[in-house]
Amino acid sequence: MSPATIRLLFIINPGAGNSDTDWEEAIKAFFSSRNEYEIHLYPFPNPCDPEQICTVIREAKADRVIAVGGDGTLKLVAECVHGTETPVGILPAGSANGMATELGIPADPEQALHTLIQGEVKPIHLTKVNGELCIHLADIGFNAFVIKKFDEEKKRGQWGYVKAAWKVLWQTKYMQIKLTTDREEVVRRAAMVVIANATQYGNGVMINPEGSLYDERFEVVVIRKISFTEIFKMRFIHKNFNPAKTEFFQAKAIEIRSRHKAHFQVDGEYRGKTNTVEAVIQPKALKMIVPKG
Repeated sequence: MSPATIRLLFIINPGAGNSDTDWEEAIKAFFSSRNEYEIHLYPFPNPCDPEQICTVIREAKADRVIAVGGDGTLKLVAECVHGTETPVGILPAGSANGMATELGIPADPEQALHTLIQGEVKPIHLTKVNGELCIHLADIGFNAFVIKKFDEEKKRGQWGYVKAAWKVLWQTKYMQIKLTTDREEVVRRAAMVVIANATQYGNGVMINPEGSLYDERFEVVVIRKISFTEIFKMRFIHKNFNPAKTEFFQAKAIEIRSRHKAHFQVDGEYRGKTNTVEAVIQPKALKMIVPKG
């Protein structure tokens, strides 16, 4: 008896990143001689209604769903399948591939495709932040303001972000915040508070070196003072932070209250200003295909 066919659905963001890889052709070529796999490709339009992607996933009844794009594409897929038994894979085709890096998915297209068929399935936790699914990082304060400015800039990429950050640096207003977790309550003056499901931003800044996607807790990183020394550590050397400037908490749930409204973002998407952020862990919410070991 021949083995059962494995159905793979690829949700492709044609506008993701700036790679020279033709992902549709790469996928077809890779599976052309692998008859045990049945592949379905869905390049979604831009703009795209997220419910449309959920409908495609439901109707495909695939054994595995693959996000071909960056963190935004993965989030679209995760919103449709989290809490189910359907494993999710990543082909890192975006300009920001933070979660692919986090999970050890190779950047090389051929190696990433091999991971889909040779890797293992591991459940990771996610968070819900102000009712929105967060796969990566959310924050209030400095970085969210940078993202707002970056979205307004004509220059994209790393230098566009640096330019936006330089502008925001001189406009930073410190927040008076109260953090209430399932363990403690503290009051702080802070430039930024991060709800860290992952360890680093898509640009390589290591904001949460002790974080794990498997421990059923998330970290709360309080940036008490914007410091070039601390930023250098986060971006390049990943050394221990100065606790007077960068403070860490672990939580399963948290409420952040700011005396005044501040800029807020979730997974790189600016969400306006707020003075209240609530987050709660979603344990083992998403089954991810990752390299073995």
